[in-house]
Parts: sequence; C-alpha cells; structure tokens
Amino acid sequence: MYVYLYDNFLKQKRHESVLKAMETKLTDYGIAGKIIRLQHYTSAELLVEDEIRKGAKTIVIVGDDTTFGHVLSRAASCKVTYGFLPVGQDNAIAQVLGIPLGVEACDVLARRRKLRLDVGWVNNRYFISQLHIPPSNISIEYDESFKVSSTTGKMELVVCNLKPFIWTGKGKQYVVHPQDGKLEAFLRPVVKSKILRKDLFEAPSIFPFAEMVVSSRTPFPVETDGKVSKEVKITIKLAKSRIEMVVGKDRKF
Repeated sequence: MYVYLYDNFLKQKRHESVLKAMETKLTDYGIAGKIIRLQHYTSAELLVEDEIRKGAKTIVIVGDDTTFGHVLSRAASCKVTYGFLPVGQDNAIAQVLGIPLGVEACDVLARRRKLRLDVGWVNNRYFISQLHIPPSNISIEYDESFKVSSTTGKMELVVCNLKPFIWTGKGKQYVVHPQDGKLEAFLRPVVKSKILRKDLFEAPSIFPFAEMVVSSRTPFPVETDGKVSKEVKITIKLAKSRIEMVVGKDRKF
C-alpha cells in the first residue's frame, strides 16, 4: 500500500495542475494511494509508524528539499520504503537521487529501483540533506586524530549527506555528492577584507570522516533539514540505520 505525504505549500493554486497530472499517472500505474497533508505541527515519525501499522509498504514524500528533510530527519528509523515526488523549485536532492521534477517522477516511483542510503546523526537526532554551521568561532576534531581551528577565528562548516555542496570560486563550480559510507565535510575559514569591509572565504577544504566533534566557548547556530538550534558542542557521525529509497537510473552516486 502506498501513502503520499503532501507538503502544506502544495495547496497553492499554481501546483494544482501538476498534482492532478501526477495523481492521474499514479492511478494509471496502479500505485495511487492514501493522501495525507502535512502540517507544521505534524510528527512525521508518529505519522509514518501509524501508517506502517495500517499496512503501508511505501511512504512517498511529495514536495521539495525542505519536505524531504522534515519527514526523514524524524522518520529515518521507520522500517519502510520511501519514495519522493519533487514539486517546486528547491529540489537539489531530487537531482542527486535521479528523480525528475513533476509528472516524470511517477515513472521512477513505478520502476521501484531501490537503494539503502546513509543517514547523518548529530546530537541524538537524524539529518538527511546537509548540516550547516555559518561562520562561527569553532574548533573541530574528526576521527579522534585530527584537529582544525582558524587563525582568523571564524570558520564555516557544511557536512553533506544527500544534498550537494556547491561553491563557486575562480571561475569553477564544485559539486560533490557523497554516498560512500562516510560523511563529507567542507570547511571554509573566513578571511577579513579591509578593502571590501566584509568577510571573504578561503577555498574550501574537503575531507571525509567517520565522526566529528565541533565545539566552541560560545553558542553557535546549527542548521539541519530546516531546523536551527544553538549549540556549544555537537558530535556528527553516520547513523546506524539506513533508509531504503526509490531512486532513478540517473542518480549522481
């Protein structure tokens, strides 16, 4: 049985035609199912667990990167197959998974090409797409053997799981899609500019790791899957559990 979780923003009229076309195609494939509209207060984990008890075999997330992160950062431990029908503009994760936008995504879902994917873990909660720490006075230790700090004080840190890191500099664009049993970190120290009177970044240092500890004497912001918190110390690593996901043949890993 298929259950489709619709993001609340899909109520907007501009999404009406694509949703109707998708629902028609899913019916043609014989994989139409129950539709549940997510609300801001919805507990994704409790919702998915309840649908599994009722017989759901495939939970399909319908929306964008934020929807994807909202559901799976809470429900990654639920033992079920997940699908994704991307709608809207913010859909970098869909490209990584090889899922086209709109109606064509139904073809990928119907083929049911499945892979088990890594899930990040930070301070006893999951993250699926990226973890981002804006420029902050932080120090980093990874794999219990390497320590990193900045002479200028501030550093920006991005830890990627499914959502790629994109940095444009010196006329080049670097897009990395880590999916190798390790997380991948991108660290950019801040360089002060006296001329421009604003912070500039060095080129990012890129390194895979198994476990990382980020700490500071003062609280720093941590952004994960649409959630922002203030921390003084976090431990980042791969979760023990993985998610089973329907992917496309044109996936980037």
